[in-house]
Amino acid sequence: MLLNLLRNLGNLSPVTVLLMLASYAALVFLMLPIHECAHGLAAYWLGDHTAKWQGRLSLNPLRHLDLWGTLMLLVCGFGYARPVPVNPYRFTKTNRKVGMALTALAGPISNLLMAWASLLIFRLLVAVSGGHVESDGIYYTAAVPEWINYAVVVLVQIFAGINIGLAVFNLLPIHPLDGSRILSSFLPDKLLWTLERYGQYITWALMAVLLFTDVLDRPLYFLQYHIGGLLCLLSGLPNMF
Repeated sequence: MLLNLLRNLGNLSPVTVLLMLASYAALVFLMLPIHECAHGLAAYWLGDHTAKWQGRLSLNPLRHLDLWGTLMLLVCGFGYARPVPVNPYRFTKTNRKVGMALTALAGPISNLLMAWASLLIFRLLVAVSGGHVESDGIYYTAAVPEWINYAVVVLVQIFAGINIGLAVFNLLPIHPLDGSRILSSFLPDKLLWTLERYGQYITWALMAVLLFTDVLDRPLYFLQYHIGGLLCLLSGLPNMF
């Protein structure tokens, strides 16, 4: 991410650079903390207060960010935050496996809700400014307000786009992503134990795949396009992804 920004710095306008820096700041200081806090809140509602006792039911980014994970996110385009501590044996409203799946699902759902809210705000701004969005652009009866172009970048491409990307990526059923915890609720205990035992190796293999190949690019784009399209449909917009 930052590497791409530095490589193309001479070809970018000051406004574009500021918008890109704002997107990185929003990711680190807003999207990731809300994602992690959502995990803790889900566990809390299910009866496990571990996250609350450790101060993780907070939107303070310093309580959630991991130094190396954040650096990887900014430099490589993928990374991680500090996992929210969850004790499934404390769940009182469901069993351990279902509770872990619901807790894991809360993070991606929070990202999708943020993306949807961003699209709704964008639609409202376009309507207030006297325009309407069609599949091939934004139309006005008069001149197009200049600020609407920035609204597209900030609300759709940056805020909604990054949130959808985070949700899609985290739903992959690969350790240590949230999708692996959801998948684990359907696996027998013996296989689950084996996956946890070799989880560190799976993590390093995933990072190597992301760094040195593009094998995940097409399925991730496919999912992002269709999930983004569904959120646009729910917002009264054509698919903007």
